[in-house]
Amino acid sequence: MEHIVATARTPRERWIEEGLRALADGGPDAVRIEALAKRLGVTKGGFYGFFADRGALLDAMLDTWERESTDEVIERVELEGGDPKTKIHRAGRLTFSDDRLRPIDLAVRDWARRDEAVAERLRRVDNVRMNLLREMIGTFCSDPDEVEARSLLAFCVAIGEQFLAADHEGRTRAQVLARAADLLLDRPSGAGRTP
Repeated sequence: MEHIVATARTPRERWIEEGLRALADGGPDAVRIEALAKRLGVTKGGFYGFFADRGALLDAMLDTWERESTDEVIERVELEGGDPKTKIHRAGRLTFSDDRLRPIDLAVRDWARRDEAVAERLRRVDNVRMNLLREMIGTFCSDPDEVEARSLLAFCVAIGEQFLAADHEGRTRAQVLARAADLLLDRPSGAGRTP
C-alpha cells in the first residue's frame, strides 16, 4: 500500500505578512521570493500557487496595508465608540503607534517617492485618513479653514514626530505630544491623558 503524504501549503496570507515584514525592514527591494521562502521555512515553489510573480505579491501587500490602515482602523474606531475626540485619538493610536502598521506605513511612504503607482495608493489612504480627521474635528470646530489646518497638523504630528530629534526643555516627548493633542482637539490641558 502506498502512503500519500499531504503537504500543507504555506497560506497566501503568510506570504503577504512576511512580505510586509520585509518591506518594513528593508523597503521594496527586500521583498524577494527566495528570501521570503527562507524566512517562512519553505521552498519558493509554493509561492507560484498564489502569485503570478513578485509584482502580484507587492500588489497584494499594498492591498492588505491599505485595508488594514483604513477600513479596519475605521471599523474598530466606530465599534469601540466614543466622542469624536476619542475616535481621533484612537485612530491615530491604531495607525501610528502600532508596532506593526507604523513601520509598514513609513516604508510605503519611502517607496512612494520612487513609484507613482504606490504614490497614488498612499494618496488614497491619506485622503481617507484626512477625511476622517475633517469629519471628527468638524464636530467641534465650525471654521472650514481651521478644520483643515487642525487636520493637517494632527496628521503631520502623527507621521513626523518620530523623525524629530529635538529635546523638549525638561518635558518628555509624551508630555509634549499629549499637550499638542489637547491643543489640536480643543481640550483642556491634560484632558487627553490616560492614567
